[in-house]
Amino acid sequence: MLKKLSLIALSAVSAFALHTGEININDTDLELGMKLDMGQFYSSVEPNTTFIGGKFINADESHSDDAKSGDANSTVELDPYYEVNFLMMRPVGRSGMSLGMGVKLNYTSVGTKDFVTMPLGIEFAYTIPARTLIPMYVTGALYYAPQALAFSDAEDYLEYRISYDIEVIENGRITLGFRNIDTNYDVANGDFNYNSSLYAGFKIGF
Repeated sequence: MLKKLSLIALSAVSAFALHTGEININDTDLELGMKLDMGQFYSSVEPNTTFIGGKFINADESHSDDAKSGDANSTVELDPYYEVNFLMMRPVGRSGMSLGMGVKLNYTSVGTKDFVTMPLGIEFAYTIPARTLIPMYVTGALYYAPQALAFSDAEDYLEYRISYDIEVIENGRITLGFRNIDTNYDVANGDFNYNSSLYAGFKIGF
């Protein structure tokens, strides 16, 4: 009997576990992302705890170091940014906070230099206690790859981001956020900010 109740409870939790898709834009940049909840594929994995995903960013030079350098003759053509990622998240008691640890494998390039790193990081998600008004959330992430996790022409990698989400419809959120991505290369004066910008977008659960 207890085993049957446990299976029923697990099935109920699984119904609320969601894959997510995301699109973020500003005046010049496009970001697409997806996370798949592994609990929907494997019964041995607790739903809403383990995710694999990917990300694509088509960034414009206007939000990179090339534009911020102040050199009108500087023209660095940015290639798109690609990543695959893995994340494990757990709730912290009943605080409304979830914390997670993740790892990524990413790739981009500037000119003839290829950039590949495997950053490690932490993420958080906090549910603002105002659900009677409208569900709202704050999420953030910090990822870093030192030289030991940098390959090809990469020296190190640093990314941090924070976003504020409003769930305007069930499983549909509007997001406002900021991201900063440093892709530093193993050459003289190789510190390079790939993208630092504000954005707005949608997050959809399915």
